[in-house]
Amino acid sequence: MTYYSVLFVTPTSEDWIPDYIGPANALVARHGGRYLARTSSHERLEGEGEAAALRIIIAWPSKEAAVAFMDDPAYQPHLDARTAGSISHHFLIEGKDDLV
Repeated sequence: MTYYSVLFVTPTSEDWIPDYIGPANALVARHGGRYLARTSSHERLEGEGEAAALRIIIAWPSKEAAVAFMDDPAYQPHLDARTAGSISHHFLIEGKDDLV
């Protein structure tokens, strides 16, 4: 079953970004993930709340793959840098329809 990581990220510092992109790309791919969107081009169509600077969507082949990526020791320093240098919200969404 496909799972999706949906992230809302607002950098509070951009110092971490150059060292983050390459390793994160490689680790996402190593765990079978595929970026569907990484963009600052988004708009709110409904609801209220704080706007994030970036929206990121990653498709994973399974929940286990997504969790393995997050738990990968090689990712930890990059995760630490991202969370220290941004306001980040990460949701893992199962690719199913519970309302059918």
